[in-house]
Amino acid sequence: MEIGPLFPNLAWWQQVNASTCCQDAVFYFLCAAYALVSSTALIQLVRIQVRVPEYGWTTQKIFHLMNFIVNGVRAVVFGLHKLVFLLHPKVLISVLLDLPGLLFFSTYTLLVLFWVEIYHQARGLPTDKLKIVYISVNAAMYLIQVCIWIYLWIDDNNVVQFIGEIFIAVVSFMAALGFLIYGGRLFFMLRRFPIESKGRRKKLNEVGSVTTICFTCFLIRCIMGFLSAFDSDASLNVLDHPILDLIYYMLVEVLPSALVLYILRKLPPKRISAQYHPIR
Repeated sequence: MEIGPLFPNLAWWQQVNASTCCQDAVFYFLCAAYALVSSTALIQLVRIQVRVPEYGWTTQKIFHLMNFIVNGVRAVVFGLHKLVFLLHPKVLISVLLDLPGLLFFSTYTLLVLFWVEIYHQARGLPTDKLKIVYISVNAAMYLIQVCIWIYLWIDDNNVVQFIGEIFIAVVSFMAALGFLIYGGRLFFMLRRFPIESKGRRKKLNEVGSVTTICFTCFLIRCIMGFLSAFDSDASLNVLDHPILDLIYYMLVEVLPSALVLYILRKLPPKRISAQYHPIR
């Protein structure tokens, strides 16, 4: 099954995919888009640090730092796509394309961790082991993926590639499920909050919007992971699928990252000095 024929009267699909100029245009566009998002995350990180330097590395700062790294790596990879897609052994291509995706998972599940902590605190549930669970899940994910890469380095075969693609799809499904469950729980908890205020409405919109965006992008990533596992024509680790790459990466990383950074753009309040007493 080929991707192009799924769409009627799109004979240009194969022509675009085969065009070197179109390939370069798409990947350089993705490079620029990722660089823009990465720069935005860095600027926001600097603004937060200037605003509250005394707080150290908060979840908000780590989230923006990881966004800067993930999108920055993507920008470099797509900017050097002519070299990346010619690397040997082929497992190096998978490493450069899949590692930022795993970092994206770690970055956005950090939001899930933050929401779980808020939910547990509001319900009077223990929170001391939540960070351990987050770190353990991520460590296990990276360990399994590294083992897959090492095996592919030693013996590049279709079965292990299939397992690797299914693994990415499962990881994406877990992230989507996490956003759906805990984003939904926090949303409905805030909705049932008895006090009506502007801050409550803003937080409701924030949680609802971020949950919807992240659930959707990870669900799309999951679906595409399964498709690419069963259909080589849906593979994203090749140079001659530029249109598919453009649609995929814009939907699952660039636009979600940009939207979430915009939604979470509010700076933390300044810390009032103990010696300062506001006029009453």
